[in-house]
Formats: sequence, structure tokens, C-alpha cells
Amino acid sequence: MPDFADPTLLAATPRPGSATVIVGATPLTVEDVVHVARHGARVELDADALERVRESRRIVEALADDTIPHYGVSTGFGALATRHIPVDQRTQLQRSLVRSHAAGTGPEVEREVVRALMLLRIQTLATGRTGIREETLLAYIGILNAGISPVVHEFGSLGCSGDLAPLAHCALALMGEGTVRNANGTEVDAAVALAAAGIEPVELREKEGLALINGTDGMLGMLCLAIHDLRRLLTTADIAAAMSVEGLLGTDDVFAADLQALRPQPGQALSAANMRKVMQDSPIRESHRDPEACTRVQDAYSLRCAPQVAGGARDTVDHAARVAGCELASAVDNPVVTLDGRVESNGNFHGAPVAYVLDFLAIVSADVASMSERRTDRFLDKARNNDLPPFLADDPGVDSGLMIAQYTQAAMVSEMKRLAAPASVDSIPSSAMQEDHVSMGWSAARKLRRSVDALSHVLAIELVAAARGLQLRAPLSPSPASGAVIAALGAAGVRTEPGPDRFLAPDLHAAYLAVVAGLPVAAAESVTGPLV
Repeated sequence: MPDFADPTLLAATPRPGSATVIVGATPLTVEDVVHVARHGARVELDADALERVRESRRIVEALADDTIPHYGVSTGFGALATRHIPVDQRTQLQRSLVRSHAAGTGPEVEREVVRALMLLRIQTLATGRTGIREETLLAYIGILNAGISPVVHEFGSLGCSGDLAPLAHCALALMGEGTVRNANGTEVDAAVALAAAGIEPVELREKEGLALINGTDGMLGMLCLAIHDLRRLLTTADIAAAMSVEGLLGTDDVFAADLQALRPQPGQALSAANMRKVMQDSPIRESHRDPEACTRVQDAYSLRCAPQVAGGARDTVDHAARVAGCELASAVDNPVVTLDGRVESNGNFHGAPVAYVLDFLAIVSADVASMSERRTDRFLDKARNNDLPPFLADDPGVDSGLMIAQYTQAAMVSEMKRLAAPASVDSIPSSAMQEDHVSMGWSAARKLRRSVDALSHVLAIELVAAARGLQLRAPLSPSPASGAVIAALGAAGVRTEPGPDRFLAPDLHAAYLAVVAGLPVAAAESVTGPLV
């Protein structure tokens, strides 16, 4: 997962991918979206999809001369849908739609989000339910495969009638207008980028403007990326929690499978199993197993209840994945060409189902981070860390140890709590009250990206604290899995060993990069086998 705040993301060229993603055959998966958006996989159109596209286009063209108005074909849009548009103005109608709707403003959106958005719009166009022409679809695929990324802005979508402004900026590039970043990440005029890639700008015809902008593709793309990232981060959270329990002389007895089975929440059982594997064969754990020598009866909630919180988050991610799966199998457009050849208006562009789970994921991300911060704080408190030095400092008073690392965690957790306030409960009517209830799903997705990134930082700081705490237990050794994680952090440039204070920010950033790259998970799995 990338650093949301890193400006180089705007121009970052995706790494070449070996996979090819086929559109128009079967529904895409979350991993398909990640491969194209983040790793540069090419997109190819299923051969049978072209005939579906041609057939739906014939249906739309048959309506073009109909005396009965058809929305998006021979009428205006939104609150202006009552006006019938003469044939000689319909090309201008589509061009004007895209130009006027490309009205985004604010910071530039990350390249991987734009690529995800484009892929998902292509997939809907390839279903043959939108009435697009095949040359328009093929040109769109060509732009994506050429590494051309239209410049899309932070604000402009209300998550209803589709992610209109973001999608319109992409459609504008298809017309050879607006600004894009080329395959090298350089910002250039769209016409220049298309010419360099040998792609002819498209002159849109009836219905095509709507087909290009009327979908939930932006919020769905960000949901897919978040699901992918959170799955890895929740495994990382289990590893960090296990290392903290171990370093704080907590017990793994409470993670026993039979105890977890008394409350058969699926995610809880998985998280507890991960934690048992990480703590297995720990000399530190064995050092206080004797009940006569260890008088503590129960650990604090942030240790004892870690599987319940991370497990609940896992179950929430699974729910979000089910919603994403339904959306990935959808053809979202309005009007839509039905399987039996009708052209019908509908409300499938409303982003509510996606917006709700985007908000839900921001809530559980904040709570997982909150518990992680509590474990870090426990490591630093002499009254609660079971004989470790205050703040894990080398010479407390002269040295402050990890005191301010916890401040950084607390600041990020506080921000995540603000980001957990739902966007989907808000609605500001638009289009002269024609669109009188909107989902704000794009806004929910944007804040979730910030929250997922913050969770990576929070877990990285817990790993640094846990690693130092475990090393301070010497001559006792940590579990083999914990030791592998500590070694992996060291190899990634994270200095976790005890000692006098040093410039701490580089270590925290290196730990963050390690978490994003999945290094703690890979290290633990080198000992435990696959974690989930």
C-alpha cells in the first residue's frame, strides 16, 4: 500500500506486471483491480464481448431517430432531461456533457486510483449494457495500456449519478482534451499523450458521454485497493499484538482454540490462531508460565482481547469484499440496455452500498489502530510494562526512548477517529433537486485511504516498540517468529535495538515502509507457515 501523502504517487509509473486482465468475460476480482491499478498489468478485451458491444450499440442507434425522447440519447441530462435535442446537435450534446462535468478541483488523485477507476469503467462498457461503440471502448483500453493517466481531482463526486467529475476527466482525455500524465509520469496535454501513443481522439456519439461517466467506479476502485491492503494489515496487526503480548509478559493461554470456539466469530478464530503461531516456542513466554512465580491473573484488554477486535475487523473486511464482489459483477449505467434489448432508466448508479462499507472499514481501521496504540503505551509505562525501563529508554531521564513515538501514534489514531465519522449519512441535493439524495461514497473512499495509510504507520510504531521491548528481555529470547520479524525490520533499516537516543523519525519511516511492503508478515511466515 502506498503512502497516501507521498506526492510522487501522482506521477509514479506502475511497475510492469506479468499478468493480463481480461475484461468482458467474467467479473473482475479485487486482485485484478490491484494488478492493473498498482502493478501495471495489461488489459485485454474478451472476444465475445465485442459482439455484445456491437449489438447494444445497434439498439441505441435505432433509438436515435425515434420521435419518442430517450434519456441520454435525444434529451438533455439531469434536471435538463425534458429538452429534446435535435439530431444535428447530439454530438455537441455528448461533448458538452463531458466538458461541463469535468469540473473537479483540489489536489490531484493518486495514479493507482485513476487506473482502477478506468479499469472498472472499461469492464462495465465491455458488458454490452451501455450502448457504447466498440471503437470508443478500444480507445479507452488503449489509453489505459499506454500508461496514460488523466489528471483527476479530489473534489467533484457526490457518489450518485456515478463518480461524475472523476469519470468525466477520464472521458475528456479520451476526447483528446484536458491534462494527463503520460507513462513516464510527466503532465502533458491529452492530445499530445494520445498522439505519442498512436491513439486517435474519440468523437462521442449518442449515449456515449453518459456511458463514460455514469458509474461508481472511483469509489469501487478505492474499496478494492483498501480491501487488499487491510487484509495484509490485519495479519500485521495480529503479529504486532502477539509480539506485544510476549514482550509484556502476557499469556497466550487466552488465545486457545477451544476458548475462541465458545464465541464462533470467524475472524476472531483466525486472529487468535495467528497469535498462537507467532508466540509459539517463546522462551520469554515460558519464563513466567509457573502460576506460583507469576501472580497476574488476567492481562489488560488491549492484550487479551486483541483477537476479538482484529477478528471483528476481519469479518467487516469480508463483508466489504462481498459488497465489492457484487459491484464488480455489475453493469452500472443509466439508462442501461437490458438483456432483452430494452433501454431503461434506473437508479443503479447510486453509491449507497459501496459508501456504507467504505465508512464501516474506516470505523474498524480506527479501532484496530486504537488498540495498537494502547499496547505501545503499555510498553512505555514503568507501572504497567513488567520491569522494563520507562519509555524503553537506555538511561531514563537522560534518554526519552520511544516516548514521542507514542505521541505520533496517538495523533494518528485521533485523526483516524475523525475519519471514522461516516460520509454516507450526509447528502446535499444537486441538479435542481432532481438528484435529491446522494451517497457521498467518493468522500467515504477518500477518507478511508487516509485511514488505511495511518493504520500502517500506527502498526509500524507498535512493531518498533515490541521489538525493542523483546530485546530488553535479554538474555531471554523471543519466539522464533518474533525474532524473524525483528531481524527483518533490522534488514529494512529499522534500528530497534536498545541504546542511547537517536534520530527516531527515519526508523519509524523505515518501519512503515516495511509494513507497506509486507515484510513483517513474510518474516513471521518464514517460521510459522502461512498466516491468514
